[in-house]
Amino acid sequence: MTSEEFPILAANGTIETTTDSIQCSNLDWNPHPAFEGVYLKHLITGDKTAGQLSCHIVRIDPGCTLETHIHENQWELHEIIGGNGDASLADKSTPYHPGKSAVIPQGKEHSVKAGPEGLTLLAKFFPALI
Repeated sequence: MTSEEFPILAANGTIETTTDSIQCSNLDWNPHPAFEGVYLKHLITGDKTAGQLSCHIVRIDPGCTLETHIHENQWELHEIIGGNGDASLADKSTPYHPGKSAVIPQGKEHSVKAGPEGLTLLAKFFPALI
């Protein structure tokens, strides 16, 4: 599998839970409410995890930015699955590329800017964001 294929596989795969199967291809891409060129696919929401976990695919168009923001109550895990870009994690700059992961503690500022290929990541929140 190439690095270009993995984001497509994740967006169209299946998630198994103890009670059902979720077909990711049936889930909508939602424009981010605040950041242009950023789209979210909500794979797992808090209603499936008693509020303990949510998981989302985040797609950032080429050159667009998930601007600086904070999650006051959630830890966040980024797993980069496609494209490239740069992140600012609590004043630490780091390149984002497939295979890279980042842990962001609750209450810490962070932002992500996609490179010329765009950027796709899995964002997991503990407890659930939504």
